[in-house]
Amino acid sequence: MAIRSAGLLIYRRVSNDLEVLLVHPGGPFWAGKDEAAWSIPKGLVEPEEDELAAAMRETAEELGVAVDGIVTPLGEYRQPGGKIVVAWAIEANPALDVNAIRSSEFQIEWPPKSGQLKSFPEVDRAGWFSLGDAGTKLLKGQRPMLADLLKHQE
Repeated sequence: MAIRSAGLLIYRRVSNDLEVLLVHPGGPFWAGKDEAAWSIPKGLVEPEEDELAAAMRETAEELGVAVDGIVTPLGEYRQPGGKIVVAWAIEANPALDVNAIRSSEFQIEWPPKSGQLKSFPEVDRAGWFSLGDAGTKLLKGQRPMLADLLKHQE
């Protein structure tokens, strides 16, 4: 069975356009990557956990704030590595400040084979992007979410 992640495609309206909130993964592997490196806030669904509850929990862990509102299911997206991401769209609270995110952290041995554990944020930054810019920033397997978001806005 494929690994399942769940997340939220958070959007806001700016004039007549939409912007989406994307997060950049923290840690040394992603430090120098930008294009095709960003993601929606998401994470693994725990055994027996409701997928929407997992999406809300993971988003709160990665942003440091709870997001609530009316969610719209977008679908399931198979990633190039085989993982399935289940996503919902949610309109952002206007007070959501991407400069104030406080992500949870993870530990890895760094540098490799050094025997030293180092902590890194799961997300090192977040940003609002137009749909066009998001199409180049997002990981390839998540790009179809943008078209699905637009279908629900019509």
